[in-house]
Parts: sequence; structure tokens; C-alpha cells
Amino acid sequence: MIRVVLPQHLRVLANIDREVQIDVASPVTQRTIIDAIEARYPVLKGTIRDHHTKQRRPLVRFFACEEDLSHESPDAPVPEKVTIGAEPFIILGAIAGG
Repeated sequence: MIRVVLPQHLRVLANIDREVQIDVASPVTQRTIIDAIEARYPVLKGTIRDHHTKQRRPLVRFFACEEDLSHESPDAPVPEKVTIGAEPFIILGAIAGG
């Protein structure tokens, strides 16, 4: 089970708690995690990544094990601690403006 922490606005949209647990087939990557989230919570399709390109939305960031994974390849494996459920995969909404 992969633990995923979602930002407040997505939790409200999907009517879920701060952290969800999802099954993700190996290899566990950003892409497979987001695929699993969108499959389980269809209302989130298009909120984390673009519908067509499947690219991460500009103001969305991915973190795991205190590392920013936002600019890593979506097909790169996530840290092992995430795959074993010891650490969560965190999706954050970045704040823009000044």
C-alpha cells in the first residue's frame, strides 16, 4: 500500500481524508501513483496533471522522503520508503503570487 497525502482543495473535491492508501503495481513511479489515484477518485482527473499530455500541472509539486520529485521523470521509481509505505508520497499545491 502506498500512502498519499493530498492538498486540502483536492481532499475537499474528492471528499477524502488527508492521507489515503492505494494499491499500486510495480514499478512504483509518479505516473503509476497518479494513475491509481485517478482510477480510485475519478473526480481528481485533470487536477493533478493535464488530461491530454499527462504532464504535472505547473502549480502542483510532488515530494517524498524530504525530496522534491516534481522535476523527475514521471516514470522514475519513487524512493523505496514510499513503496513499502514507511513514507508518504506528498502532493502539494504550490502558492503563486507576491
